[in-house]
Amino acid sequence: MSETIADIYAARVASGALHPDPAQEAVLPMLEDIRHHLETTKLRRRGILGGLFHKAEEVPQGLYLWGGVGRGKSMLMDLFVSHLNIAEKRRVHFHAFMQEVHNGMHAARQQGLADALAPVADALVKDLRLLALDEMQITDITDAMIVGRLFEKLFAAGVVVITTSNRPPEELYKNGLNRQLFLPFIDMIRDRLVVHELASPSDYRQNRLAGAQTYFSPLGPEARDGIEAIWKSFTDHGQPRPLVLTVKGREVELPAVCSGVARASFYELCARPHGPADYLAIAEAVRMIIIENIPRLGRGNFNEARRFVTLIDALYEAHVRLVASAAAEPEYLYVEGEGSFEFERTASRLREMQAADWGR
Repeated sequence: MSETIADIYAARVASGALHPDPAQEAVLPMLEDIRHHLETTKLRRRGILGGLFHKAEEVPQGLYLWGGVGRGKSMLMDLFVSHLNIAEKRRVHFHAFMQEVHNGMHAARQQGLADALAPVADALVKDLRLLALDEMQITDITDAMIVGRLFEKLFAAGVVVITTSNRPPEELYKNGLNRQLFLPFIDMIRDRLVVHELASPSDYRQNRLAGAQTYFSPLGPEARDGIEAIWKSFTDHGQPRPLVLTVKGREVELPAVCSGVARASFYELCARPHGPADYLAIAEAVRMIIIENIPRLGRGNFNEARRFVTLIDALYEAHVRLVASAAAEPEYLYVEGEGSFEFERTASRLREMQAADWGR
């Protein structure tokens, strides 16, 4: 018999890669039940042109795993998906998933289709049995209005859904416009997924950085090594992927994202014509960001400096954890030229964001 999820977890604990955590261990049997079903049964569908399918066997409930930042939700999801021995599986960040849906619906409308969601849903469920969505968070009214129909089609097609979130279903789209139209989706989540709180007392992400240097200056081999060590500590058991956000018709790309942690260079973030809405979308999509190679700022790169100020403001207001490498300490990054006085606030925020208890 192959190793169970619990066996794999125990082996990582024994190797020192993970710390034993009863709250995490309580999730493992739920994941193992889903894994056993998916690996030992085949979903037989019948339908016409990708319409709603009728299941030949009972499809198990999925899992809605929620809890505070750094408790290990994404790690458990990645552990499960990487050891699930079926080809018809997909693991994707929720924001990237919804952007894919929006892009597909836009293409369908361009073709004059009355129901733009139907072909998108049909394409998503084709040859799919397990959909793992990381970091479900709904703040956009457009997402809120289509997510119910989308998940209805996923469930009707027999797709098992596992998702992580920082909040319980009842707090999704909290205080959102026309929220009453969103409430049936919450009922659907409660009906089709096991809702489980990962109530670990430990914030492993914050603990991993407790007492650690998070701002590296000056630039050079020592800074590169420090950044690389932090990045590896957050991606040991995950596969970094690009995350493309669509903001008002523009694409904003984070080149490497894993378990809610993003890594990008200053030039990738600030040399491109990004605006406040782009940086707000980035701050909403990630919990921690590593920004590399911040240069000295001044007259020669005024536009980049202005964008950097806007980016830091967005990250600060959203309490995103920041790790950075820079040519100088915050107070000496911008010492001459228009805007240097205003940069004092940014320098202060960069200092504050280095505190051990910073982050959400």
